[in-house]
Amino acid sequence: MARRHLTRQQRARIRAIQEQRRQKLAKRAEPLYNASPDAPAREGRVIIRHGATLGVESVDGHIYQCLTRQNIGHPVCGDRVVWQQIDHTTGVVSALLPRRSVLSRPDYSGHDKPLAANISQLVVVLAPRPEPSGYLLDQYLVTAATIKVRPLIAINKIDLLVEPDKTRFLERFNHYRQIGYALIEVSAKQDHGMDELVEKLKHETNILVGQSGVGKSSLIKALIPDLKIVTGKLSEATGLGRHTTSAATCYHLPLGGYLIDSPGVRSFRLSRLSVTLLEQGFPELGDYLGHCRFHNCSHEHEPGCAVRQAEADGKIHPQRLENFLQLRKRILPP
Repeated sequence: MARRHLTRQQRARIRAIQEQRRQKLAKRAEPLYNASPDAPAREGRVIIRHGATLGVESVDGHIYQCLTRQNIGHPVCGDRVVWQQIDHTTGVVSALLPRRSVLSRPDYSGHDKPLAANISQLVVVLAPRPEPSGYLLDQYLVTAATIKVRPLIAINKIDLLVEPDKTRFLERFNHYRQIGYALIEVSAKQDHGMDELVEKLKHETNILVGQSGVGKSSLIKALIPDLKIVTGKLSEATGLGRHTTSAATCYHLPLGGYLIDSPGVRSFRLSRLSVTLLEQGFPELGDYLGHCRFHNCSHEHEPGCAVRQAEADGKIHPQRLENFLQLRKRILPP
């Protein structure tokens, strides 16, 4: 289905409705907060977000349904927060603690909307089908560099290929390994490579990104075998009921680490960024940028281009350079 294009007036109306809802819920939090002024401030982690309702996990592992005080920002899954307990099931979030990283996407107004916080690893999931997009993959890798988190490329559904097709398919990604990106082969269906994936995810706060149909949901189910039981317990603890299936959720992985599953990430695209940040996402260009004959070289047709010479020498992959130039044009339109 084609994506619907909204007018400026429609975007403004949606933004106003969303803000009204947020303020209405925030106002509900104030009487609760004022009713318990002596409740000790605690630290916690947001593990569920559905609308403005949060599931906050305390340091002792209990989960509380929380509202958020006004003017503290927009907590998302993975956020560390200061909160105060109201009763044995509810509380109020009163402050956001500093974030180590935040994954965002543009909202209807073009402003960055946080999707997940304090992630340490961005797992880009590819598959033989649907056909992988190198352009989209490079956008994800740029995002990882921009928010300073570790990228991991996971090729799922590898069981769909047999030799020699499998070897030819994997060879398409050899240059990513040469650049220094970690790349693993997995199959959630055949349990191939899952031990290696689990090991890569341990001790990290992870989030999966990738095209629709690459098997992100299957990987999550394989990584958390008792997912239905876990979801049921979270539903009972937070009172969100069936909404837990559509909520952004931060799961504990059985052997350590966290995995954030956020509906907003399923349609994630590159946020706004500068040329400098874009260049950080193409580290193989670093030794050549700034060494061209002309200081304003476009790396497309000018003589004495160090970047094009590096491509000719096999030091920069042609498709990576093409994707870099296309992304730069988005930042610097003619």
